[in-house]
Amino acid sequence: MTEPFKIAIAGLGTVGQGVVDIIQSNAALIKARTGRDIQIVAVSSANKNKARSVDVSVYEWVDSAADLAGRKDIDCVVELIGGEHGVAHDLVAHALESGQHVVTANKAMIARHGLKLAQKAEYKNVALKYEAAVAGGIPAIKTIKQGLAANNIKAVSGILNGTCNFILSEMGLSGRAFDDVLVEAQAKGYAEADPSFDIDGIDTGHKLCILSALAFGIKPDLDNVLEHTSGIREISSLDLKIADELGYKIKLLGSAHVDEQGHVAQSVEPCFVKKSAPLASVDSSFNAVFFDADFAGQVVNIGRGAGAGPTASAVVADIMDIVCGDIGTVFSVSASQLKDARYMDSSRDEAKYYIHLSVEDRPGVMANISSALSAEGLSIDELIQRHYHVDGPVSVVITTHKTTRYALTSVLNKLQALDCIAEIVSVYRIFNI
Repeated sequence: MTEPFKIAIAGLGTVGQGVVDIIQSNAALIKARTGRDIQIVAVSSANKNKARSVDVSVYEWVDSAADLAGRKDIDCVVELIGGEHGVAHDLVAHALESGQHVVTANKAMIARHGLKLAQKAEYKNVALKYEAAVAGGIPAIKTIKQGLAANNIKAVSGILNGTCNFILSEMGLSGRAFDDVLVEAQAKGYAEADPSFDIDGIDTGHKLCILSALAFGIKPDLDNVLEHTSGIREISSLDLKIADELGYKIKLLGSAHVDEQGHVAQSVEPCFVKKSAPLASVDSSFNAVFFDADFAGQVVNIGRGAGAGPTASAVVADIMDIVCGDIGTVFSVSASQLKDARYMDSSRDEAKYYIHLSVEDRPGVMANISSALSAEGLSIDELIQRHYHVDGPVSVVITTHKTTRYALTSVLNKLQALDCIAEIVSVYRIFNI
């Protein structure tokens, strides 16, 4: 008789409870698909007496998660504590050093420490799997490592945070302000009491860092991603209204691409997305990941990006892969083959842009604006003027043809100096897909 595959779970929040639920509920299905039982040997969490949706009393309780590392009766440690440093990182590092497999949903840890952890895993010939760290139940990592394994991936982009997507979707539908919709998101459990991690783009940055490393075979570099990260706090319901009039939606996108010389650009920022594009149709708390590959072409995966069920499903799928003997490499190539990224000069990166100006309603304003743009060779694609308010300044909205960030910055400086312009309200990149 084949021995059960024995696991320990550290962290019994919503995802941890979801993992227990799946293993308990679908035990027969899991065994049929892997040839072995998955047996939970021990669990650990901060509060033993907390009410939970699943019965964990039948498993050994371990007060300190660190004690799970190195135990001979545990084949795989499932880390669901979270956090870039501290207990989670120490547990994973020690488990790998002890020759135990690890499955985690910890995006922050993989983005920050993924290279060193990969080296430990590959040295010990054990698995470190983290499908659940990016886009919940969407198989984004498996798409790169398996489905697109024979392709050069030129770009990877996505709606990677359900909180932001819910807020922007609701603002667009209802016309309500950001702060109002944020309160609703918190009431529905889509946003934390302190939502900064989500709405400032940090969560998306962690996920993009991982996807870039996988897609382009580069060492994960979280600092570079966060250097080019902005969130959604400043998005107004008026800009969402104007976007709709112009045939766009605003989405917080994590995007990365590589040029023909192998230079990488990574950014997290709100973008205008054409309504006809696949990513534009992804609303509410759903996530989507877009790949552009040389032979497979464009591939889009859409699904629930968070929550107990989808995330736990990805965790258990990783465990099942290990049971079936899939150790593989931690990234798409071995840790020793990951390259230092060569980054594009961001000032020379080209894109189309949306510019929203608040201007005085008097003759000569449009001529001054056009002159400022033409001085930098910036070509207008579309220009509209609207009185969105009964009194006060007029909104002038410009969409540009492709230009560099350098030229855009020069234009904005010139516009800022014009006395007829009350304010540069907003500037967003137009995402080309």
